[in-house]
Amino acid sequence: MDEVLVRQYLANFYKHREPFIEEMETYAMEQHVPIMDKAGMEFMLGLLYLIQPTSILEIGSAIGYSSIRMAKSFPELSIVTMERNAGRIRKAKEYIDRSGYSNRITLLEGDALLLKDHLPDNRQFDVIFIDAAKAQYQRFFELYEPLLSDRGVIISDNVLFKGQVAESAELVDDRRKRALIKRIQNYNEWLMNHPMYDSTIIPIGDGVAISKKRGVNNVQA
Repeated sequence: MDEVLVRQYLANFYKHREPFIEEMETYAMEQHVPIMDKAGMEFMLGLLYLIQPTSILEIGSAIGYSSIRMAKSFPELSIVTMERNAGRIRKAKEYIDRSGYSNRITLLEGDALLLKDHLPDNRQFDVIFIDAAKAQYQRFFELYEPLLSDRGVIISDNVLFKGQVAESAELVDDRRKRALIKRIQNYNEWLMNHPMYDSTIIPIGDGVAISKKRGVNNVQA
């Protein structure tokens, strides 16, 4: 099966994106800003249609692309999104203001590992979307999963790292990349064996992991 041809075929079915969204995609490509790719974004929106969330916590705003796409698709949805990169924060604010969804998208500035106390007490989210520093995925998960509603889902993006997690990290010459691949591999293994969550990894986009909290009677001893 030719993966490129399959991607091109599926792209024919993606909903038309308005010029504003295409502008964001072009900016991200030209400035090398990591946003969710089109296939992954369409998959996540489809998943959200099944979940019908009213609140989402996004860890990793970048330029606000995912938040805006989600807010546009779900008129009753409120989103809290976190970003630490100053340049991306400035651009995210610009795009969120232009989108008309600033009343439903709250951007928190800073390291997500330090921002939990900035959330209102007892705030819960139907979806937690992790799309930030890959080396910190497990820490993000452990820190914020107590805020997940009983029906909630945690979505982790980029868990296949361009397919490199399927290879031995020791074969990678670049030391930093080797360490990152190992961290993602460890996260995936930890996630798939988590006693409180059922998880699956979908090989779409750059790999999307979906984790659903188990019922009380299904928790492993």
